[in-house]
Amino acid sequence: MRHFIAFVFCALFYIACSEPNPAFVAEYTEAAKQESGVHTTILGDSTGRLTSTDLYLDYPANSFLTEFEIGDIVNVAIVGYDTLEMPVVESAYDVPIAGFSLLARGGYEHLILTIHYGELADILKITDVKTPIEVNITLKEKGAYLQGIEIMRNVQYMTAYAESYPNLSIEEFANFREVRTTSIGKNKLYRSSSPIDLSLGRNLYADSLAQEAGVATFINLTDTEDYAQTYKNFENSYYSTQNAIFLSMPVEFFSAPFKEGLVKGFRYMTTHKAPYLVHCTYGMDRTGFTIAVLEALMGATPEEIQTDYAKTFSNYFTVRDGKQVALNEQQVNFYKDVVLRNLRAVYHAEGINILDTDNADWATATEQYLQKLGMTAEEISALKEKLK
Repeated sequence: MRHFIAFVFCALFYIACSEPNPAFVAEYTEAAKQESGVHTTILGDSTGRLTSTDLYLDYPANSFLTEFEIGDIVNVAIVGYDTLEMPVVESAYDVPIAGFSLLARGGYEHLILTIHYGELADILKITDVKTPIEVNITLKEKGAYLQGIEIMRNVQYMTAYAESYPNLSIEEFANFREVRTTSIGKNKLYRSSSPIDLSLGRNLYADSLAQEAGVATFINLTDTEDYAQTYKNFENSYYSTQNAIFLSMPVEFFSAPFKEGLVKGFRYMTTHKAPYLVHCTYGMDRTGFTIAVLEALMGATPEEIQTDYAKTFSNYFTVRDGKQVALNEQQVNFYKDVVLRNLRAVYHAEGINILDTDNADWATATEQYLQKLGMTAEEISALKEKLK
Protein backbone atom coordinates (compact mmCIF):
# COMPACT_ATOMS: atom_id res chain seq x y z
CA MET A 1 0.00 0.00 0.00
CA ARG A 2 2.83 2.41 0.90
CA HIS A 3 4.50 2.05 -2.48
CA PHE A 4 1.15 2.55 -4.18
CA ILE A 5 0.57 5.82 -2.32
CA ALA A 6 4.11 6.90 -3.15
CA PHE A 7 3.49 6.29 -6.82
CA VAL A 8 0.19 8.06 -7.15
CA PHE A 9 1.04 10.97 -4.88
CA CYS A 10 4.65 11.73 -5.71
CA ALA A 11 5.11 11.38 -9.47
CA LEU A 12 6.20 14.34 -11.55
CA PHE A 13 6.60 13.79 -15.29
CA TYR A 14 8.45 16.11 -17.65
CA ILE A 15 6.71 16.61 -21.00
CA ALA A 16 8.33 19.66 -22.58
CA CYS A 17 10.73 22.55 -22.09
CA SER A 18 9.66 25.95 -20.79
CA GLU A 19 9.51 27.33 -24.32
CA PRO A 20 6.52 25.67 -26.01
CA ASN A 21 7.07 23.98 -29.35
CA PRO A 22 4.08 25.09 -31.50
CA ALA A 23 3.84 21.83 -33.42
CA PHE A 24 4.01 19.82 -30.23
CA VAL A 25 1.43 22.00 -28.49
CA ALA A 26 -1.03 21.71 -31.38
CA GLU A 27 -0.61 17.95 -31.63
CA TYR A 28 -0.82 17.45 -27.87
CA THR A 29 -3.85 19.69 -27.47
CA GLU A 30 -5.78 17.96 -30.23
CA ALA A 31 -4.99 14.54 -28.76
CA ALA A 32 -5.93 15.68 -25.26
CA LYS A 33 -9.31 16.92 -26.46
CA GLN A 34 -10.13 13.39 -27.58
CA GLU A 35 -9.78 12.19 -23.96
CA SER A 36 -12.32 12.53 -21.21
CA GLY A 37 -11.58 15.12 -18.58
CA VAL A 38 -11.50 18.88 -18.24
CA HIS A 39 -9.91 21.15 -20.84
CA THR A 40 -9.41 24.75 -19.81
CA THR A 41 -6.89 27.59 -19.66
CA ILE A 42 -4.92 29.56 -17.09
CA LEU A 43 -6.46 32.91 -16.24
CA GLY A 44 -4.63 36.21 -16.37
CA ASP A 45 -5.56 39.84 -15.88
CA SER A 46 -6.57 42.25 -18.67
CA THR A 47 -2.94 42.59 -19.77
CA GLY A 48 -2.38 38.84 -19.87
CA ARG A 49 -0.29 38.74 -16.71
CA LEU A 50 -0.80 36.20 -13.95
CA THR A 51 -2.83 37.48 -11.03
CA SER A 52 -1.14 35.13 -8.56
CA THR A 53 1.70 32.63 -8.28
CA ASP A 54 -1.10 30.10 -7.78
CA LEU A 55 -2.61 29.19 -11.14
CA TYR A 56 -6.30 30.04 -11.47
CA LEU A 57 -8.14 28.00 -14.09
CA ASP A 58 -11.09 29.18 -16.14
CA TYR A 59 -13.39 26.45 -14.91
CA PRO A 60 -16.04 26.51 -12.11
CA ALA A 61 -15.41 24.20 -9.18
CA ASN A 62 -19.01 22.96 -9.12
CA SER A 63 -18.83 21.88 -12.77
CA PHE A 64 -15.51 20.14 -12.12
CA LEU A 65 -16.97 18.25 -9.16
CA THR A 66 -19.65 16.68 -11.36
CA GLU A 67 -16.88 14.64 -13.02
CA PHE A 68 -14.22 14.45 -10.29
CA GLU A 69 -14.39 14.16 -6.52
CA ILE A 70 -12.35 15.37 -3.55
CA GLY A 71 -9.67 12.73 -2.92
CA ASP A 72 -9.15 11.78 -6.57
CA ILE A 73 -5.63 11.79 -7.99
CA VAL A 74 -5.45 13.61 -11.33
CA ASN A 75 -2.90 14.29 -14.05
CA VAL A 76 -2.67 18.02 -14.78
CA ALA A 77 -1.04 18.75 -18.13
CA ILE A 78 0.03 22.39 -18.39
CA VAL A 79 0.61 22.34 -22.11
CA GLY A 80 4.13 23.27 -23.12
CA TYR A 81 5.43 23.32 -19.54
CA ASP A 82 4.96 20.20 -17.47
CA THR A 83 2.58 17.48 -16.36
CA LEU A 84 2.02 17.19 -12.63
CA GLU A 85 0.24 14.48 -10.69
CA MET A 86 -1.71 15.78 -7.70
CA PRO A 87 -4.74 15.18 -5.50
CA VAL A 88 -8.03 17.05 -5.70
CA VAL A 89 -8.52 18.71 -2.30
CA GLU A 90 -10.27 21.65 -0.67
CA SER A 91 -7.22 23.23 0.95
CA ALA A 92 -3.48 23.39 0.28
CA TYR A 93 -3.11 22.21 3.87
CA ASP A 94 -4.65 18.87 2.88
CA VAL A 95 -1.25 17.93 1.44
CA PRO A 96 2.16 17.96 3.17
CA ILE A 97 4.76 20.71 2.81
CA ALA A 98 5.88 21.14 -0.84
CA GLY A 99 2.94 19.07 -2.12
CA PHE A 100 1.10 20.08 -5.29
CA SER A 101 -2.70 20.14 -5.23
CA LEU A 102 -5.76 21.06 -7.28
CA LEU A 103 -8.19 23.05 -5.14
CA ALA A 104 -11.85 22.47 -5.98
CA ARG A 105 -13.97 24.33 -3.46
CA GLY A 106 -17.70 24.06 -3.98
CA GLY A 107 -19.16 27.38 -5.10
CA TYR A 108 -15.83 28.87 -6.26
CA GLU A 109 -15.74 30.32 -9.76
CA HIS A 110 -12.32 28.84 -10.53
CA LEU A 111 -10.15 25.81 -9.92
CA ILE A 112 -6.75 26.61 -8.40
CA LEU A 113 -3.44 24.82 -8.93
CA THR A 114 -1.19 25.45 -5.95
CA ILE A 115 1.56 24.12 -3.69
CA HIS A 116 1.72 23.95 0.09
CA TYR A 117 4.35 26.61 0.76
CA GLY A 118 5.67 27.71 -2.59
CA GLU A 119 4.92 29.60 -5.78
CA LEU A 120 3.78 27.25 -8.52
CA ALA A 121 4.04 29.75 -11.37
CA ASP A 122 7.68 30.40 -10.48
CA ILE A 123 8.46 26.68 -10.21
CA LEU A 124 7.03 26.12 -13.70
CA LYS A 125 8.60 29.33 -15.04
CA ILE A 126 5.25 30.69 -16.19
CA THR A 127 5.44 34.48 -16.24
CA ASP A 128 2.40 35.48 -18.30
CA VAL A 129 -0.57 34.06 -20.19
CA LYS A 130 -0.62 36.33 -23.23
CA THR A 131 -0.64 33.21 -25.36
CA PRO A 132 -3.40 31.10 -23.77
CA ILE A 133 -1.85 28.27 -21.78
CA GLU A 134 -4.04 25.20 -22.02
CA VAL A 135 -4.55 22.88 -19.08
CA ASN A 136 -5.94 19.37 -19.45
CA ILE A 137 -7.03 17.44 -16.39
CA THR A 138 -7.60 13.69 -16.52
CA LEU A 139 -8.27 11.09 -13.84
CA LYS A 140 -5.32 9.09 -12.57
CA GLU A 141 -6.87 7.18 -9.67
CA LYS A 142 -10.33 7.45 -8.18
CA GLY A 143 -10.36 8.29 -4.47
CA ALA A 144 -6.69 7.41 -4.03
CA TYR A 145 -5.93 10.37 -1.75
CA LEU A 146 -8.88 10.09 0.62
CA GLN A 147 -6.67 8.47 3.24
CA GLY A 148 -4.12 11.25 2.82
CA ILE A 149 -6.77 13.89 3.51
CA GLU A 150 -7.88 12.04 6.63
CA ILE A 151 -4.30 11.82 7.92
CA MET A 152 -3.51 15.46 7.21
CA ARG A 153 -6.67 16.66 8.95
CA ASN A 154 -6.73 14.34 11.95
CA VAL A 155 -3.25 13.42 13.22
CA GLN A 156 -1.31 16.69 13.34
CA TYR A 157 -1.87 17.60 16.98
CA MET A 158 1.05 18.28 19.33
CA THR A 159 1.79 20.06 22.59
CA ALA A 160 4.72 21.71 24.37
CA TYR A 161 4.39 19.55 27.48
CA ALA A 162 6.64 16.56 28.11
CA GLU A 163 3.96 14.91 30.27
CA SER A 164 1.80 14.59 27.13
CA TYR A 165 4.35 12.11 25.73
CA PRO A 166 4.74 9.48 28.49
CA ASN A 167 6.04 6.81 26.13
CA LEU A 168 8.80 8.93 24.57
CA SER A 169 12.36 9.29 25.79
CA ILE A 170 13.75 12.76 26.43
CA GLU A 171 15.64 12.46 23.13
CA GLU A 172 12.43 11.64 21.28
CA PHE A 173 10.52 14.46 22.99
CA ALA A 174 13.24 16.91 21.89
CA ASN A 175 13.25 15.30 18.42
CA PHE A 176 17.01 14.91 18.96
CA ARG A 177 18.88 12.10 17.29
CA GLU A 178 22.15 11.19 15.66
CA VAL A 179 21.96 10.58 11.91
CA ARG A 180 23.65 7.26 11.18
CA THR A 181 22.47 6.31 7.71
CA THR A 182 24.85 4.70 5.20
CA SER A 183 28.35 6.27 5.08
CA ILE A 184 27.71 8.95 7.73
CA GLY A 185 30.24 8.45 10.50
CA LYS A 186 29.66 8.15 14.22
CA ASN A 187 29.32 11.44 16.10
CA LYS A 188 29.27 13.49 12.89
CA LEU A 189 25.69 14.64 12.31
CA TYR A 190 22.70 15.31 14.56
CA ARG A 191 19.25 16.81 14.12
CA SER A 192 16.76 18.23 16.61
CA SER A 193 14.09 20.77 17.38
CA SER A 194 15.40 24.24 18.16
CA PRO A 195 17.81 24.30 21.12
CA ILE A 196 17.11 28.03 21.68
CA ASP A 197 13.43 28.71 20.83
CA LEU A 198 11.35 28.43 24.00
CA SER A 199 7.98 28.19 22.26
CA LEU A 200 7.99 24.39 21.88
CA GLY A 201 9.04 23.60 25.45
CA ARG A 202 11.90 21.49 24.12
CA ASN A 203 14.84 23.87 23.82
CA LEU A 204 16.53 23.11 27.16
CA TYR A 205 16.42 19.38 26.43
CA ALA A 206 17.81 19.86 22.93
CA ASP A 207 20.57 22.20 24.14
CA SER A 208 21.59 19.81 26.93
CA LEU A 209 21.62 16.82 24.58
CA ALA A 210 23.73 18.79 22.08
CA GLN A 211 26.24 19.55 24.83
CA GLU A 212 26.32 15.89 25.88
CA ALA A 213 27.01 14.90 22.25
CA GLY A 214 29.76 17.53 21.97
CA VAL A 215 28.14 19.37 19.07
CA ALA A 216 30.66 21.87 17.76
CA THR A 217 28.70 23.49 14.91
CA PHE A 218 25.02 24.42 14.74
CA ILE A 219 23.25 24.92 11.40
CA ASN A 220 20.23 27.10 12.20
CA LEU A 221 17.84 27.03 9.24
CA THR A 222 15.24 29.34 10.82
CA ASP A 223 16.62 32.41 12.57
CA THR A 224 18.74 35.41 11.76
CA GLU A 225 21.64 35.85 14.17
CA ASP A 226 20.13 39.01 15.64
CA TYR A 227 16.77 37.33 16.25
CA ALA A 228 18.37 34.22 17.76
CA GLN A 229 20.08 36.37 20.36
CA THR A 230 16.73 37.75 21.54
CA TYR A 231 15.59 34.35 22.84
CA LYS A 232 15.43 34.33 26.62
CA ASN A 233 18.63 32.96 28.21
CA PHE A 234 20.33 32.54 24.83
CA GLU A 235 23.55 33.93 26.33
CA ASN A 236 23.53 31.16 28.96
CA SER A 237 23.03 28.31 26.50
CA TYR A 238 25.63 25.80 25.38
CA TYR A 239 24.55 26.79 21.86
CA SER A 240 25.90 30.32 22.27
CA THR A 241 29.42 29.01 23.01
CA GLN A 242 29.81 27.04 19.77
CA ASN A 243 30.08 27.75 16.03
CA ALA A 244 26.71 28.59 14.48
CA ILE A 245 25.40 29.85 11.18
CA PHE A 246 21.98 31.53 10.98
CA LEU A 247 20.34 31.03 7.58
CA SER A 248 16.75 32.31 7.96
CA MET A 249 15.45 29.97 5.24
CA PRO A 250 11.75 29.99 4.25
CA VAL A 251 9.69 26.79 4.25
CA GLU A 252 9.73 26.84 0.44
CA PHE A 253 12.07 24.17 -0.88
CA PHE A 254 11.81 25.34 -4.50
CA SER A 255 12.61 28.99 -3.73
CA ALA A 256 15.88 30.83 -4.39
CA PRO A 257 16.30 31.88 -0.72
CA PHE A 258 15.93 28.27 0.42
CA LYS A 259 18.39 26.96 -2.15
CA GLU A 260 20.87 29.74 -1.40
CA GLY A 261 20.61 29.00 2.32
CA LEU A 262 21.14 25.29 1.74
CA VAL A 263 24.38 25.93 -0.13
CA LYS A 264 25.55 28.49 2.40
CA GLY A 265 24.95 26.05 5.24
CA PHE A 266 26.75 23.18 3.50
CA ARG A 267 29.73 25.40 2.71
CA TYR A 268 29.86 26.43 6.36
CA MET A 269 30.05 22.77 7.33
CA THR A 270 33.07 22.25 5.10
CA THR A 271 35.02 24.96 6.95
CA HIS A 272 33.94 24.11 10.50
CA LYS A 273 34.37 21.01 12.57
CA ALA A 274 31.95 18.22 13.41
CA PRO A 275 29.79 17.17 15.15
CA TYR A 276 27.13 19.21 13.36
CA LEU A 277 23.54 19.75 14.48
CA VAL A 278 20.96 20.85 11.92
CA HIS A 279 17.72 22.34 13.21
CA CYS A 280 14.84 24.65 12.34
CA THR A 281 11.99 25.18 14.80
CA TYR A 282 10.42 21.74 15.03
CA GLY A 283 13.25 19.93 13.25
CA MET A 284 10.56 18.70 10.87
CA ASP A 285 10.20 20.29 7.43
CA ARG A 286 13.28 22.37 6.65
CA THR A 287 15.45 20.10 8.78
CA GLY A 288 13.81 17.00 7.33
CA PHE A 289 14.54 18.05 3.76
CA THR A 290 18.09 19.23 4.53
CA ILE A 291 18.99 16.03 6.36
CA ALA A 292 17.46 13.94 3.56
CA VAL A 293 19.71 15.72 1.04
CA LEU A 294 22.78 14.96 3.17
CA GLU A 295 21.72 11.33 3.67
CA ALA A 296 21.09 10.88 -0.06
CA LEU A 297 24.43 12.50 -0.90
CA MET A 298 26.22 10.02 1.34
CA GLY A 299 24.50 7.01 -0.23
CA ALA A 300 21.64 6.24 2.16
CA THR A 301 19.01 3.80 0.95
CA PRO A 302 15.47 5.07 0.33
CA GLU A 303 14.26 3.13 3.37
CA GLU A 304 16.91 4.75 5.60
CA ILE A 305 15.92 8.22 4.43
CA GLN A 306 12.24 7.47 4.88
CA THR A 307 12.59 5.94 8.34
CA ASP A 308 14.63 8.85 9.69
CA TYR A 309 12.23 11.41 8.20
CA ALA A 310 9.05 9.76 9.53
CA LYS A 311 10.50 9.45 13.04
CA THR A 312 9.95 13.18 13.57
CA PHE A 313 6.21 12.84 13.02
CA SER A 314 6.05 9.96 15.50
CA ASN A 315 7.84 12.23 17.99
CA TYR A 316 5.23 15.00 17.71
CA PHE A 317 1.88 13.95 16.34
CA THR A 318 -1.44 12.53 17.58
CA VAL A 319 -1.75 14.08 21.02
CA ARG A 320 -5.36 13.47 22.03
CA ASP A 321 -6.93 14.53 25.32
CA GLY A 322 -3.50 15.51 26.61
CA LYS A 323 -1.74 12.21 25.82
CA GLN A 324 0.02 11.03 22.69
CA VAL A 325 -1.37 8.08 20.77
CA ALA A 326 1.24 6.39 18.59
CA LEU A 327 0.89 6.74 14.84
CA ASN A 328 -0.38 3.59 13.17
CA GLU A 329 1.47 1.86 10.34
CA GLN A 330 -0.55 3.54 7.57
CA GLN A 331 0.11 6.98 9.06
CA VAL A 332 3.86 6.32 9.40
CA ASN A 333 4.02 5.05 5.83
CA PHE A 334 2.24 8.18 4.60
CA TYR A 335 4.96 10.39 6.11
CA LYS A 336 7.69 8.09 4.86
CA ASP A 337 6.45 8.69 1.33
CA VAL A 338 6.53 12.46 1.73
CA VAL A 339 10.32 12.77 1.85
CA LEU A 340 11.03 10.92 -1.41
CA ARG A 341 8.23 12.87 -3.10
CA ASN A 342 9.84 16.11 -1.94
CA LEU A 343 13.30 15.13 -3.12
CA ARG A 344 11.95 13.94 -6.45
CA ALA A 345 9.88 17.08 -7.06
CA VAL A 346 12.62 19.53 -6.04
CA TYR A 347 15.26 17.74 -8.11
CA HIS A 348 12.85 17.63 -11.05
CA ALA A 349 12.47 21.41 -10.88
CA GLU A 350 16.23 21.61 -11.45
CA GLY A 351 16.05 19.30 -14.47
CA ILE A 352 17.05 16.11 -12.62
CA ASN A 353 14.45 13.43 -13.25
CA ILE A 354 13.88 10.47 -10.94
CA LEU A 355 11.63 7.82 -12.51
CA ASP A 356 11.78 5.19 -9.75
CA THR A 357 12.25 6.50 -6.21
CA ASP A 358 12.95 3.04 -4.77
CA ASN A 359 15.76 2.19 -7.18
CA ALA A 360 17.18 5.61 -8.08
CA ASP A 361 20.84 6.53 -7.74
CA TRP A 362 20.08 9.17 -5.14
CA ALA A 363 23.73 9.94 -4.43
CA THR A 364 24.47 10.90 -8.04
CA ALA A 365 21.18 12.80 -8.36
CA THR A 366 21.96 14.75 -5.20
CA GLU A 367 25.44 15.69 -6.42
CA GLN A 368 23.82 16.94 -9.63
CA TYR A 369 21.26 18.89 -7.59
CA LEU A 370 23.92 20.60 -5.47
CA GLN A 371 25.92 21.47 -8.58
CA LYS A 372 22.78 23.02 -10.10
CA LEU A 373 22.55 25.12 -6.94
CA GLY A 374 26.13 26.35 -7.40
CA MET A 375 28.33 24.03 -5.37
CA THR A 376 31.51 22.87 -7.04
CA ALA A 377 32.61 19.25 -7.25
CA GLU A 378 35.41 20.11 -4.83
CA GLU A 379 32.98 21.59 -2.29
CA ILE A 380 30.72 18.54 -2.53
CA SER A 381 33.70 16.25 -2.02
CA ALA A 382 34.78 18.28 1.03
CA LEU A 383 31.27 18.05 2.49
CA LYS A 384 31.20 14.29 2.05
CA GLU A 385 34.62 13.99 3.68
CA LYS A 386 33.40 15.93 6.71
CA LEU A 387 30.48 13.54 7.18
CA LYS A 388 32.34 10.24 6.78
